[in-house]
Amino acid sequence: MTSTTDSLPAADTAPGTPRWPLGGLLVLSGAAFVTILTEALPAGVLPAMSADLHVSEARAGLLVTVYALAAALTAIPMTARTLIVPRRTLLVALLLGFAGTNAVTAVSGEFALTLGARVVSGVFAGLLWAMVPAYAARLAPERSGKAIATALAGMTVGLSLGIPAGTALGGLIGWRWTFALLTLAALALLGAALRWLPQLPGERARRGGGLTATIRTPGIAAINTASMAMVLGFYVLYTYIAPFLERADPGVGTGTVLFVFGLGSMVGVWFAGLTADRRLRAATLTLLTLATLCLAAFGLFADITAAVLLGAFLWGATHGGIPTLMQTAGVRAAPQDPDTANSLWVTGWNIGMAGGSLLGGAVLSGAGSEALPWTASALLAAAVLTTALARRTGFPPARRAVDHS
Repeated sequence: MTSTTDSLPAADTAPGTPRWPLGGLLVLSGAAFVTILTEALPAGVLPAMSADLHVSEARAGLLVTVYALAAALTAIPMTARTLIVPRRTLLVALLLGFAGTNAVTAVSGEFALTLGARVVSGVFAGLLWAMVPAYAARLAPERSGKAIATALAGMTVGLSLGIPAGTALGGLIGWRWTFALLTLAALALLGAALRWLPQLPGERARRGGGLTATIRTPGIAAINTASMAMVLGFYVLYTYIAPFLERADPGVGTGTVLFVFGLGSMVGVWFAGLTADRRLRAATLTLLTLATLCLAAFGLFADITAAVLLGAFLWGATHGGIPTLMQTAGVRAAPQDPDTANSLWVTGWNIGMAGGSLLGGAVLSGAGSEALPWTASALLAAAVLTTALARRTGFPPARRAVDHS
């Protein structure tokens, strides 16, 4: 793989302290923002979409499901097939693809056509989530953790603020116009990418490389096992947070809890950017342990307003920070195959989301809503244990580093 510093513009490789590539990282963050809104917006405007497309709300829910499945099933093979493509060229193509599929969604009057557009969008999403962390790390190799946190901040802002705002906008101007605005946003980012992102080369095929070699890389199995347990635990409760709160009756609504959760997520991204480069192991263990305790606290104090709000804020902080730390660990464990390593993570994340939702539904139907936080906490405890044991590879202790700030 060609060195990052050999591919950056002269301004970014001047003698002395490397220039922080804020413009390029903000473009990547914007791409993450558009991608997460494209993924989740249908859930917020589902009643209106189902009415306009003349299908039931249950069937319209497939617009979210097929997107996630497409991302999970295609992230690895599509990443492998596009490794040689220059990174900016690939990102521009993906943004153009999002613009096209969101435009089709905005104007389509047929459910089948809309569903097809969502499948294609999911394919684009799986590829984008795999490439963005590695792209960010190559823009600032000396501070890769901070770079990844900056690039992925768009996902957190999208989840915490963008989706509620998009849902509200859909109620004001209609869901079709909201998807049209997403189309324009993707096109604007395309222009910004051509202006601010360097054209880094793709990866040449190398002997002994590929998916199998990446899977066998020391540390990758531990990182993905811990990540899978974490995502399963998160979505066991997150998917069913509304019925959980309704039955616990803490005196605060689901919307308020999710808003506080979103605020915490942004703090988590900041924390990950601050710690990923020098305290990756300690930061990951701290946030995973905190998540475990927060979920247990939901089980113990679900009827106490202050406890629920504080727990939601801290839980959000872990949700905002852990993905960045996990993906930074993957980039470090497989520096020769960062995109492939992240494609494995993306696949595991989407499988974990689906699995957590299914498991949560089974727990809700069987043991009841009060069992949800305990099930989630047990899965997070497994993630803590996996991370703690991965001391030699995956999550090694902090190493000495030169201050580049």
